[in-house]
Amino acid sequence: MYFDSFPKVEYSNVINGEKKVVTNILRRIATRQAVKSNLTLFSKYTIGGNESPENLAFDLYGDAELHWVILLTNDIYDRYHQWPMNNNQFLTYMSDRYTDANAIHHYEINQSSGNTTIKIDIGPDNTGHGSATAITNFEYEEEKQNNLRQIKLMQESFVGQFVSEYRSLHKRVS
Repeated sequence: MYFDSFPKVEYSNVINGEKKVVTNILRRIATRQAVKSNLTLFSKYTIGGNESPENLAFDLYGDAELHWVILLTNDIYDRYHQWPMNNNQFLTYMSDRYTDANAIHHYEINQSSGNTTIKIDIGPDNTGHGSATAITNFEYEEEKQNNLRQIKLMQESFVGQFVSEYRSLHKRVS
């Protein structure tokens, strides 16, 4: 559904000269910032441990093919690195990446002025910062995943209009 409105281009294989019509996936239309920041169109959502964009689109919009609306409105272009891993993927990733998930990844201190709840990564050494908090590899990677879990979902009542306008824009630029 998402790629249906993309223009088609002729592609020539350099090796054997064979020609083929393919979808031009490099042609993209971005969601306007004014739309993405309109709080009445969206609600905040935390992605569950095993939720995929397709599951979420089906549950919310009744159509798994509308997963691209969720991805596009959250500026997610690489679902393998910008969408949170499920629990099994995360544990596999941790065992592949680190020999010791509980080893210290870095130290953090609280920002000393302004918003003092903001944490500052001071690196792998806490010299000169006796009150620094040690962050393990596991905690570091888990925080990255938790940040990816925070998205916004377009209200169901606006999705039809969004899809129509998206297709219309694609027709204009094709």
